[in-house]
Amino acid sequence: LGELQANLGDYVIAETGHGLELGQIAAFREMEEEGTANLPKLARIATEEDIRCASEMRTREQEAFRICQKKIQEHRLEMKLVSAHYLLDDPKVMFFFTADNRIDFRALVKDLVVVFRIRIELRQIGVRDEAMVCGGLGMCGRDYCCHGITDKLRTVSIKMAKDQNLPLNSRKISGACGRLLCCLAYEYDFY
Repeated sequence: LGELQANLGDYVIAETGHGLELGQIAAFREMEEEGTANLPKLARIATEEDIRCASEMRTREQEAFRICQKKIQEHRLEMKLVSAHYLLDDPKVMFFFTADNRIDFRALVKDLVVVFRIRIELRQIGVRDEAMVCGGLGMCGRDYCCHGITDKLRTVSIKMAKDQNLPLNSRKISGACGRLLCCLAYEYDFY
């Protein structure tokens, strides 16, 4: 953890691709320098104020989700709202959604700016990303790999299933998102 002295279970503030986020130390691992490139950089140990603020933001996110969902229906947009997210260090709210086609959501953003009076960011994500954000249980009974193990989606191919001697039945090698199981990529190196 560099110069930070953190213990298992401690809350920390990490620099992610979106901004500062609250996280919790779940495990320690010895890693080579190249293995740490994908990990968020830890900024500091979280204060009680950070934890309280993050808790309030989770409540605000639920309300923001409900409001955005209502506005999507009013505008009759063909999109599925996945989540709303506030950041610790940035006065904006991010909405993640899925859609089959490109969506013109300019009028929606204008309405949301009037309601929230802060910057609004809408991001279209894919079905694998949706499973990663929402989470759930896989057929193995554990959390989805994309949700519980990593925040980086790896490329998965049918060749990986063949090399692992798995039946090429799409129901057996596909996850809840309808795409090939992420664990095929994680376990591939062992074959």
